[in-house]
Amino acid sequence: MRPYKNTTTHNNMFQFLDKYFELKKNNTTISRELLAGVVTFLTMSYILVVNPTILSEAGMDKNALFTATALATIIATLFMGLYAKLPIAQAPGMGLNSFFTYTVVLTLGYSWQFALTAVFIEGVLFLLLTFFNVRELIVRSIPSVLKDAIPVGIGLFITLIGLKSAGIVVGDPNTLVRLGDFSSHSVWIAFVGLIISGALFIKKVNGAILFGILGATALGVILGDVLMPSKLVDIPPSIEPIFAKAIEPMLSREGWQEILSLDMLVIVFTFLFVNLFDTLGTLIGVISKTNIADKNGNFPQMKKALFTDALGTTFASVLGTSSVTSYVESASGVASGGRTGLTAVGVALMFAISLFLAPIFLIIPPAATAPALIIVGLFMISGINKINFQDFSDGLPAFLTIVFMPFTYSIADGIVFGILSYTIFKSINKDFKEISFTIYLLSALFLLKLILENF
Repeated sequence: MRPYKNTTTHNNMFQFLDKYFELKKNNTTISRELLAGVVTFLTMSYILVVNPTILSEAGMDKNALFTATALATIIATLFMGLYAKLPIAQAPGMGLNSFFTYTVVLTLGYSWQFALTAVFIEGVLFLLLTFFNVRELIVRSIPSVLKDAIPVGIGLFITLIGLKSAGIVVGDPNTLVRLGDFSSHSVWIAFVGLIISGALFIKKVNGAILFGILGATALGVILGDVLMPSKLVDIPPSIEPIFAKAIEPMLSREGWQEILSLDMLVIVFTFLFVNLFDTLGTLIGVISKTNIADKNGNFPQMKKALFTDALGTTFASVLGTSSVTSYVESASGVASGGRTGLTAVGVALMFAISLFLAPIFLIIPPAATAPALIIVGLFMISGINKINFQDFSDGLPAFLTIVFMPFTYSIADGIVFGILSYTIFKSINKDFKEISFTIYLLSALFLLKLILENF
């Protein structure tokens, strides 16, 4: 006797998914979409390791950060899949997490709770700007040369962080920096991971960064630097140590004094600025590889996608992690056939499974994540060929934007001096029409901040 099979329920589910995600219209299938989701997960799952590692340096609980990172990714990616219906995954952004830790907390000296508040405010502002269509005004007002320069600077900054965390580059009182000690295990753990990831990228293997991290960790186990956990599967760590801490500074008078400061204005602006253009660039770049976008890179779900990003960032801050952004690694899923939001749902499901693999992800040492930072840095500097360095009034502000980020260890300083120098040199060149009112206003605020802080 054959077992009973409820084909009616199966068909109804298929019809629902087909209608909701318009699978036939996009010439795709459920299996193809879910497989594309697995591919995207493999290429971006390194964030489960890297994000807790970076943010924990700000004094946050690393175990809680793993869970918060996974939950923020799941929620934001589901928003993208179910609301915007795009094959785009979202997670806490590289560069944004570095700004959170190394600039806001370690350089400016603010608490990580204060930094989370800045992320929360940025998310709310992003929601309002998207709802009232102000984002177009912001996008048009920022010079394209600075839009191209900022990712390059962030790429170099992230690379420096990776080299430093592995001990490949160390501080020196005489020369500022120098090559690290190659007798250190961490240096070789990082190099092995970099070689594995680089080789797999050359061979076009999906998940190259993740496999490089795992290979480097395996070497750490062999060398005795990494101890295997007693169990590989477990209940996710609690997020209680970091949950809802974003609203704590809003509950005291001292907190509001910090919130209303010029520092907070610059911090929120930097989060918003980087997040906005990071998301826009990724959305346009990834969607251009489908049949959804027009020749200018625009597509019907653009506003929904930006709204989703803003909502994801707001939720992420409450969960206890830095700003969420759309991931360029989503292009791997699109290349594998993903065309609808069902791909994003597949990514979210994979991250949900990963929640129970915390013991594996949490033993990975900083040296093993260094290759991921170096390779992501490479990806981010690729846009440097768009900058016209022959035009000095464009080239010098772009160059200052780029070099100030790694050399001052601050994304914000790169943006501040990039905008100030752009205003100065365009004015000297009498290119006043190329300076928007927004740039004049930001230049005045940044100049005021520098004066108040240093004189």
